[in-house]
Amino acid sequence: MRATAVRRTVLSASAVTLALLATACGGGDDDAAHAERKESAAAASSSAAAAKALTAAELEKAVVATADLKGETAEEPSEDDVADLGTVKAGTAECQPVASVLRALPVDEPAASIQRLVTLESEAAKKGMPSMEELAKMSEKEAEDATLDSLDITKTMTSLWSYDGDGAAKALDAIRAAGESCAKGFALTDGDDKSQVTGVIADKVTAGEDTVAWTVKEKVDGEPVETKVTVFRQGSTLAGFSSFNIAAATRGEAYEHPTALIEAQAAKLG
Repeated sequence: MRATAVRRTVLSASAVTLALLATACGGGDDDAAHAERKESAAAASSSAAAAKALTAAELEKAVVATADLKGETAEEPSEDDVADLGTVKAGTAECQPVASVLRALPVDEPAASIQRLVTLESEAAKKGMPSMEELAKMSEKEAEDATLDSLDITKTMTSLWSYDGDGAAKALDAIRAAGESCAKGFALTDGDDKSQVTGVIADKVTAGEDTVAWTVKEKVDGEPVETKVTVFRQGSTLAGFSSFNIAAATRGEAYEHPTALIEAQAAKLG
């Protein structure tokens, strides 16, 4: 399903869960870092000016596979999993790069791209949803916890976008600038779906030659949702990760960036 549909499914799952339960139970350092980033980006832009984009065949070899991961599975996303390019629109043009990578779409126009949907299930989630008989033997709190534990699944749309010349460095600069400008949020349209990004919070994730990472807070149908977004550059390629945890969204809990996945992808890109 598409990116917003994944979130809507989760919120719908919460409603189904409640129905089941009812039935069964009744400063200065920042400035220095910013300056260092600018110097690094300038050097990277200069050295990347003659860089050549990886081809689709090369990206196919470079993208993470299940064999590269521990406890996660990687598969080609279906058409319904992928947001439609051109239908994801931020309320203001300056916030468009945030909207794009939030929905696992590229900034500017890459020469080639590839995506994988990476899934990580907790041990509880692997057991599946409790049966009605099992729920009936639990207290309401136990049943709620058990049901939500079964939804402890993190899905990460993992993207590789390759650019000619210094296109990757420029795209990442645009992403970083948009995150800073739109930190307080913006309206977002994804096809027929409308939501409100309420905050873009910078996180510390290190990968590749340069990295941008955020926790993006969003309200979907009035319900708060958090998405972890990381984009790093390795040479002429950007690797993007848009990660969503079903149980955390339902419970309103924080969760971490998929660092093991990010590290595995960085290692494969070299």
